[in-house]
Amino acid sequence: MKPHPIRRTLAATAVLMLAGTASAGEIEVLHWWTSGGEAKAAQALKATLQAKGHVWKDFAVAGGGGDAAMTVLKSRVVSGNAPAAAQIKGPSLQEWAAEGVLANIDDVAKADKWDDALPKVVSDVMKHKGHYIAVPVNVHRVNWLWLNPAAFQKAGAKPPTTWDEFFVAAEALKKAGIVPIAHGGQNWQDLTTFETVALGVGGGEFYRKALVQLDPAALKSPTMEKVLATYKRIKDYTDKGAPGRDWNLATAMVIKGEAAMQIMGDWAKGEFIAAGKVPGKDFACMAAPGTAKAFTFNVDSFAMFKLKNEANTKAQKDLAAAILSPEFQETFSLNKGSIPVRLNVKMDRFDDCAKLSSRDFVDTAKAGTLLPSLAHGMAAAPATEGALKDAVSQFWNSDKMSPKEAMEKIAAAARTK
Repeated sequence: MKPHPIRRTLAATAVLMLAGTASAGEIEVLHWWTSGGEAKAAQALKATLQAKGHVWKDFAVAGGGGDAAMTVLKSRVVSGNAPAAAQIKGPSLQEWAAEGVLANIDDVAKADKWDDALPKVVSDVMKHKGHYIAVPVNVHRVNWLWLNPAAFQKAGAKPPTTWDEFFVAAEALKKAGIVPIAHGGQNWQDLTTFETVALGVGGGEFYRKALVQLDPAALKSPTMEKVLATYKRIKDYTDKGAPGRDWNLATAMVIKGEAAMQIMGDWAKGEFIAAGKVPGKDFACMAAPGTAKAFTFNVDSFAMFKLKNEANTKAQKDLAAAILSPEFQETFSLNKGSIPVRLNVKMDRFDDCAKLSSRDFVDTAKAGTLLPSLAHGMAAAPATEGALKDAVSQFWNSDKMSPKEAMEKIAAAARTK
């Protein structure tokens, strides 16, 4: 069982948390929230639990994808020394639950009426065979485009709402000596850009068939060929330093005006805020080209592991309750750049980007049109997702592979179990 990078990270965070919370208990939380906005968000949870008298044992493992964190978590669980909570999400939760190592937290969920507070599409992910085994922390919208207005002004370019407009703007920015698009050449970032292009070029129904259902016909369709051709054109507007770059360093390029745009989930907003930048003035957010009426989601969550110590179990339940409390939901997302996963949290203190995201989240939840992010562990089993990441990155990094050849590789990767 190989949990997704992000899931791995989530698992780590949850583990650390659980180990340090309890009347006389300790909550150890394994997570990978180590960059500016993310680190502040993790500290907010630590403070919430310490206020309840619990001991927080932080186990932060650097790396946006969380691969290292998941490796640590697996070794801990195998050795019989599982943490109280770990940052895990999406289909990975089901894999861990099937191993029989996760705790039933239905009592906390019932007491706090989680079924009423959460969209069904989210609560279903947090359950295994109808029982809660994890608690959602927040919701990230993945299909965002982040912009530096000053860079656009300098180049005389217009913020793009379609992919045709994107390439027109990118060309103008390039001529002005500005890197058009800040990119980090890591496979999860490659896949984030790819799924966003798929959504913008193909639309929501195509996205669902191709990247959620992994339908062979959709994966080998003329639409997919167009998606791949559009995706590869973007690379011409990245810089030579992109390979291996962490996502937050790409965000920093936009913050400094070295680059004009970044395609990234709304955790990027936490970096702008941490740098003292003001939304609507120093930076702008908009749905990625062609995706204004869609919402690809990434829900962070903590899996709760079975514990033998009674005090630590009590601390674990306090942790679960604290995570979904309206107060923490607000505090955490204000720091992280995300939005609350609860449907009844007031958005007064949030900026316009978050308010728009929240409205769209609620609307698409009601309409049944929320789309899980493939790149962020919400749509496919870890092994399948890993194979797709590799296939998409191979195409991104190849000078010779055609979109048709890439389609064959991606379709083959989708069959990985």
